[in-house]
Amino acid sequence: MALFIFMNTRYLWLILALLVFGCGKNEITQPLEYTGPQSEAEGVELYYSENQQVRVKMLADVVHEFSNGDREFPKGLYIEFYDVSGKLESTLRANHAYYNKTEDQWKAKGKVEVVNLEKNEQLNTEELYWRPAKEELFTESFVTIRLQKEVIYGEGLEAKQDMSSYTIKKPQGEFTIEEN
Repeated sequence: MALFIFMNTRYLWLILALLVFGCGKNEITQPLEYTGPQSEAEGVELYYSENQQVRVKMLADVVHEFSNGDREFPKGLYIEFYDVSGKLESTLRANHAYYNKTEDQWKAKGKVEVVNLEKNEQLNTEELYWRPAKEELFTESFVTIRLQKEVIYGEGLEAKQDMSSYTIKKPQGEFTIEEN
């Protein structure tokens, strides 16, 4: 019986030692600051206008808005660009987008597609930036432009937002050049 009490006492001291040393330090941690979205909206339809004329119409399934004014479109977006008379010029579609308010710049990612309706041309790329104030598009990524009769490939692009004119930085493949 004395041996049984001695072994139980030994286990009791071991458990007591673990409790004392395990709970000895209380670390005080700083609360984590939340950096996620402040609000979320679904089924969003936004309009940007100048002089009472709609210039841009935007549709998005989900929009996250952050405290600094940035916006994220995790399920993609669709944009229509209108000229000064209200005529639809071009469209932009992307799988994911992000608006940086500080730089007033958009970043479209995933399957990005810009269509110039008047010229019946289409730009495809994996990443594209848009500066609304300058009405310009640009990328350093690989681009494909489908014209009415041919396809142009290249890396890097600078263009007007309606794709009425553009420059491919490193064109590739065969294409026809018209001389005046």
